[in-house]
Amino acid sequence: QVQLVESGGGLVQAGGSLRLSCAAAGRTFSSYDMGWFRQAPGKEREFVAVVSWSGGSTDYADSVKGRFTISIDNAKNTVYLQMNSLKPEDTAVYYCAAGAFSRYPGSFGAWGQGTQVTVSS
Repeated sequence: QVQLVESGGGLVQAGGSLRLSCAAAGRTFSSYDMGWFRQAPGKEREFVAVVSWSGGSTDYADSVKGRFTISIDNAKNTVYLQMNSLKPEDTAVYYCAAGAFSRYPGSFGAWGQGTQVTVSS
């Protein structure tokens, strides 16, 4: 079992940037593909981005493509989400997850506790 801890959330103005980090401990980190999801109040959890364990493949939701970048550092057991040109509609709790390369939450067996991102207009 792998344990995940997110950090880096906060309050930022529209157009600003944040970098989220997700540190993993436990089972070999490089066994998993890693994803980021988000959930806004009153909405379902939605896919943001996923990266393969090697870092060679990535996939993004259309709503963040060109603004967000996911990356993985296996030496540090950490996955990152660089978020640029943030919009108020990006406001949500962001979760990292470990599992299979997919857009579906059910493909991920381990989740972090989440970190709040708030974008003011």
